[in-house]
Amino acid sequence: LLNINVGGKSFQIAYKVLAQYPITRLGKLALYTDPVKKLQLCDDYLVQKNEYFFDRDPSIFHYIFHFYRSGVLWMMDEMCPSNFVEEIEYWGIHLKYTQRCCRILFEEKQDELNEYLKIERELEAELEPLETEAQFDGKFLGEFRKTIWNLIENPFSSVPAKIIAVMSSFFVLISIVGMTLSTVEEMKNKTGKLWMEHMEMICAIFFTSEYLMRVISSSSFKKFLRAAFSAIDLVAILPFYIQILFENLEDADTQYHEELHKVENVSKLGKVLKLIKLMRIFRILKLARHSTGLRAFSFTMRQCYQQVCCLLLFIAMGVFTFSALIHSVEHDVPGTDFTSIPYAWWWAAVSLSTVGYGDTVPDTMLGRIVAFVCISFGIILNGMPISILYNKFSDYYAKLKAHEMSQ
Repeated sequence: LLNINVGGKSFQIAYKVLAQYPITRLGKLALYTDPVKKLQLCDDYLVQKNEYFFDRDPSIFHYIFHFYRSGVLWMMDEMCPSNFVEEIEYWGIHLKYTQRCCRILFEEKQDELNEYLKIERELEAELEPLETEAQFDGKFLGEFRKTIWNLIENPFSSVPAKIIAVMSSFFVLISIVGMTLSTVEEMKNKTGKLWMEHMEMICAIFFTSEYLMRVISSSSFKKFLRAAFSAIDLVAILPFYIQILFENLEDADTQYHEELHKVENVSKLGKVLKLIKLMRIFRILKLARHSTGLRAFSFTMRQCYQQVCCLLLFIAMGVFTFSALIHSVEHDVPGTDFTSIPYAWWWAAVSLSTVGYGDTVPDTMLGRIVAFVCISFGIILNGMPISILYNKFSDYYAKLKAHEMSQ
């Protein structure tokens, strides 16, 4: 018998049993005749008891001991997959010796653990600041740039930083409210336009100052430009300056060129200007910088893109299928709106989403049966991913808040 001690617990295994598995650590220990090689396989050797000592986990070695006696490697659900894999790799035993049922459950648990660790790393990266205080050491005006960076990027560093964060969110809301009020008919008079222009100018000046402060405090300009929030900040200020440029071009064309083709160009310029003004709505994305909920929503969409794409695929299949069915049973009805399958797409999309505007409805009994099946399919289709997305959003939101508190 080979006497071994694993973490303070003694075991005895027959040499002939260990010899059946020569590639394992204990198999090599049983087959080697050179004492030096044997000592390289263990952590210590007690001459008085002729006992080899291994400084490993004795609770997991019970399964290793059982494997040598029975030829089957068993696993329990409560064991940590990473720890178990590390232990069996140390003893030189492969997972192929486990039963298929145990191996399937173990691999599923291992995949869940790897996915959990991957999400944890990505959540930490989500909250990781673009710059760290150590990156300013040794740089030109390092202390000054670090102070500016703390004011802009770290709201919890000081009271002025908190004030700037609140002001940033306030100006975003003011800008969105101003853009909304500019479309109201009562605000399109001269006084209302003047107020809206002044409000937009103040917001643009604040956003520009904020962006320039971020550029100045950045330790790496290339890294700053690659960041997602930098692109959002740029989108927040560009429409204002592009609008000024286009308005000057429009005024110049109107004053100096009265020909017909020039007037057409001015009208096209006005359409482009309206589109540029509409881009200001993207300023609301700046709130994600200080909103854990928006970050959690964005993170959920990125993590669940496969489920979302699958949902969109099923919706597209449903739209094509039910629009073809409703057209086949309704196209002969006088005055029907289902004159072709593309015309029926809108009805199918609205019915699948269970909104049901009622602007287009079937007239025949068979058409109503198709509509009922379409609505029922939509309820089932929409109900499946909602619980998954909601549970993941709640989980990610709680983890993001926990990471924020720990930081």
